[in-house]
Amino acid sequence: MTIPANPELQSPPTPPSSDERADGARKVDAHADSARREIPNIAYSIGAIVLLFVVWYTVSHSSFVKPGYIPTPEELGKTFIDLVRDGYQGKPLYEHVGISLFRTLTGFLLGVVVGVPVGLLSGYSRRAGAMISPIMAFIRPIPPIAFIPMAVLYFGLGEVGKIVLIFFVSFNYVQTNAQAGAANFPIAYRRAAETLGLTRMQTFTNIVMPGALLQTFTGLKVALALSWAVVVAAELVGAQSGLGFMISDAALLFRIPVVYIGVAMIGAIGLILNLALNALETRIVHWKGR
Repeated sequence: MTIPANPELQSPPTPPSSDERADGARKVDAHADSARREIPNIAYSIGAIVLLFVVWYTVSHSSFVKPGYIPTPEELGKTFIDLVRDGYQGKPLYEHVGISLFRTLTGFLLGVVVGVPVGLLSGYSRRAGAMISPIMAFIRPIPPIAFIPMAVLYFGLGEVGKIVLIFFVSFNYVQTNAQAGAANFPIAYRRAAETLGLTRMQTFTNIVMPGALLQTFTGLKVALALSWAVVVAAELVGAQSGLGFMISDAALLFRIPVVYIGVAMIGAIGLILNLALNALETRIVHWKGR
């Protein structure tokens, strides 16, 4: 018995008419024109900076503001040139910047060296997590500035107390994020490692550590930003150099342009440090976003 063929299956598809093709071409052209007309994000960034500069210039030249409270761009430019040429309080500007960077990076690196292994271990091992987590939960809410009197009491007014204070901040956030990265690692990967016969140490070094890198770098970024911010507070006590000392001393002497320049330099250097850490993350965690 012969089954009759289905005419709907045998008939070839109807080609689009000329009007449909023209309509499709118009839609493609309209989409391309819209994409070309779209303003890039960098234009918005530049526009925001220009707008901020215009507002600053207008307010600083306004009669509603007392002279000296908000320095004009011309005053800041002249003061910055004077600082580069003459330094501040008998020390070159680069020395103030260098000592602040030394304190920050030393404390930060020590916090990374100690915090990452402790965080990974407490996130991978339940017993280690049970021992460390309550202690960190108690310490974490305490603001770093509260430890300044203790740092001065036990370590004096030298460099050690400032570095220890920055180390505390760095360790706190690095350990927390490293622990979260190791604890939230998919259990299926661990079971697959057990199926392949990997030991706990091999699973930890080859699977858990790479998998926790993304969360760990998040902690590194937060820790570096806060370490750079805390160095200003650390330099307010007994320091004779550094950007924090320069800001506090200039404020006492009512040298407002120097205060603004010090704050601006802290922001600019913090941005550079963050960009450098982002570049390192892109190089190490090359699978991010894929």
